[in-house]
Amino acid sequence: MTSGISVVIVNWNTRRLLECCLRSILTVGEGLVREVIVVDNGSTDDSVAMARDRFPQVRLVENAANEGFARANNRGVGLARTDLVLLLNTDAFLAPGALRALIELAASKPNAALVGAQLRHADGSFQASYTAFPTLAQEFLILSGLGRALWRPWYPSQGPDEGAPRTVDYVEGACMLVRRSAYLAVGGFDEGYFMYAEDVDLCHTLHDAGWEVWYQPAAVVTHLGGGSSGSRKPEREGDLYRSRVRYFRKHHGDAAAGVLKAMILVLTFLKGLVHGALRRASRGQRGRAVPSLRDLATRLRGV
Repeated sequence: MTSGISVVIVNWNTRRLLECCLRSILTVGEGLVREVIVVDNGSTDDSVAMARDRFPQVRLVENAANEGFARANNRGVGLARTDLVLLLNTDAFLAPGALRALIELAASKPNAALVGAQLRHADGSFQASYTAFPTLAQEFLILSGLGRALWRPWYPSQGPDEGAPRTVDYVEGACMLVRRSAYLAVGGFDEGYFMYAEDVDLCHTLHDAGWEVWYQPAAVVTHLGGGSSGSRKPEREGDLYRSRVRYFRKHHGDAAAGVLKAMILVLTFLKGLVHGALRRASRGQRGRAVPSLRDLATRLRGV
């Protein structure tokens, strides 16, 4: 392995964000980044042409189709030439000093397999960054909206904290520095997840294997959110629920997965009634689109 770090960026139809992300990482990563690998998941915009023409120093991997977030990242990490690899979303931008803070923490903690950053919204407000592993009670509070209404807007994530770095259960996948040797030892991301929950699953698997996951609040990263998934909103909620059920089945067993699936369907039905009534009463000014119960049941079948 060579010195410095590799950066792996997975892209799917986010040409503008990809360009901004590449410019940002090549600026803040000067002297720290050994290579940048872009894995394109069969984009139909001009992402690939832009990256090839404007960033010839970037290693470009072109997938023929959208292989999903987990598989694309695994491919990128497999190609990396360094042991520390930053997995970065196209809609995530590191503040000055953030990359060095992540690297120095990983270097000082030989048992740290993964280090996460403090995520912030575009307006500078705190965004969910690190969280305790999911439980059924926690999932109910998320699905019902009670967690955010009764506790904090970023529930179930822990809140803003400028204290010292600490070990945590899991960090969000928008920006994660991984130790390649540990990542490959546990098989990387589980490719059974197309999108969502693969970050939680990876952290759980690393913990089970005796590794540590750390949170570095000094590494501030602006995360816009929804960069790729924003272009497929009708399926986004269904993809999220499918991944959560898969996680529960894998780590908590069939019974827990069955309970979660029932909660998702019942609460989606109730939300459909409430938001439908709000849209009718307000002539479309209030209420949001809720996944079709039939489509959601189909999507959750066999998970």
